[in-house]
Amino acid sequence: MTARLVFAAPQSGSGKTLLTAAVITVLRRQGLVVRPFKCGPDYIDPGYHTLAAGHQCRNLDTWLCTPDQMRTLFARTSADADIAVIEGVMGLFDGYGALEDAGSTAHVARLLDAPVVLVIDARGMARSAAALVAGFQRFDPNVHIGGVLLNRVGSARHAELCATAIQHHTGLPCFGYLPRNAEFTLPERHLGLITTLEDRSLAAVIERAADALYQTCDTDALLALARSAPPIRTPPPSSLTAPRTSERVVIAVAQDAAFSFAYPEMFELLKAAGAAIVPFSPLTESTLPPHTAGIILSGGFPELYAEQLSGNTALHAALQGAHVANVPIYAECGGLMYLTSYLEDQQGRRWPMVGLLPGQSVMADRVILGYRTVQAVHGGPLLPASATIRGHEFHYSRWEGQPGALPPAYRVLPRASEEAYVEGVQLRNLVASYIHLHWLARPEMAQRFVAACRRQPTGAGNG
Repeated sequence: MTARLVFAAPQSGSGKTLLTAAVITVLRRQGLVVRPFKCGPDYIDPGYHTLAAGHQCRNLDTWLCTPDQMRTLFARTSADADIAVIEGVMGLFDGYGALEDAGSTAHVARLLDAPVVLVIDARGMARSAAALVAGFQRFDPNVHIGGVLLNRVGSARHAELCATAIQHHTGLPCFGYLPRNAEFTLPERHLGLITTLEDRSLAAVIERAADALYQTCDTDALLALARSAPPIRTPPPSSLTAPRTSERVVIAVAQDAAFSFAYPEMFELLKAAGAAIVPFSPLTESTLPPHTAGIILSGGFPELYAEQLSGNTALHAALQGAHVANVPIYAECGGLMYLTSYLEDQQGRRWPMVGLLPGQSVMADRVILGYRTVQAVHGGPLLPASATIRGHEFHYSRWEGQPGALPPAYRVLPRASEEAYVEGVQLRNLVASYIHLHWLARPEMAQRFVAACRRQPTGAGNG
């Protein structure tokens, strides 16, 4: 049985990412093995928790994956931990729709029987904090809120006022607080926080926050709450059957500051299916790894590195050659942007890119985000024709100038009064889309992709 806690908040922007990372750091300093998790579809926040815990953070999403898949993933990856620390997403009860909470933090907490610590941004309130907590406490009796942590507190007296009111009106303890301090701020931009790959000084911010939290936090009470969680019932894990060969097919995966958005389960499933995952950097490397038989270009921030990516024309040629050789290429979001003919950055500058896809990616003035259910239009290296899978979008760019005759990758199935539409492109063994997929939702995708790669001549993708 793994001790576990969920750190949730009434709304986004409450500071729960930094506070959760600080809690992880405080617990780790006590010699505990902490396994970190993040609710919902997110590539950036998990980096902070991986940094704090020294272990890979995992995403727990009950809309992209089934409840059984989520519980099995949690049980498998937290089995060796003294405590699992789970950061929520948005507000505690915010999920797929107005009348259902699938995909929400609350849904994850119920399925894992995990106590919730509510993170309250205490700026501008005192006794009113009790009213806020009381509302969340009573909203769903099946969600066990076990206490509160206060964030952005003005003084010790301010914390005492809030904690006393919360204890009196709800019976819930306040475990501690983090003072309001400009040093406890994580930098942000258009898609959220700065990634930990880009700014190594972010580790010092987490350490400073942990120093301050240690002075106010009752960690013994937090641990007691975490250890009160009952055992989790999980189904036996399913496994992929590796091919009957010792030879592994090389799949080159873009991994650097420009391309870093990938769930670790994708790599694990591909390895189980017989792949050798070889990272490469479109920013700095002029060739693909030797014997490349498949390529994955994940999401990230190519717009921030457009000049450097544009200048690496040798790698453009290598990718073009791989496509001519029919090497399977899968590109998500930032990967799609990189494959267009041009990328127009936020300053309106136009940079030549790989050019496998006609048109250009242009930075827009609004974010496009949300869960999507997609259906494969054609059979390809990932999915058979008509297969469906859930995914998500989160981007500020749009693809302009693509010919209408391009074969789409997916049909996006409608919600409520919406209409279906097509998205992405599939050109032979190239699949590119703004939709992010969680491969755990359909593990057979890994087998299909590896099989498609194995059918290529050895070394077809060499630069």
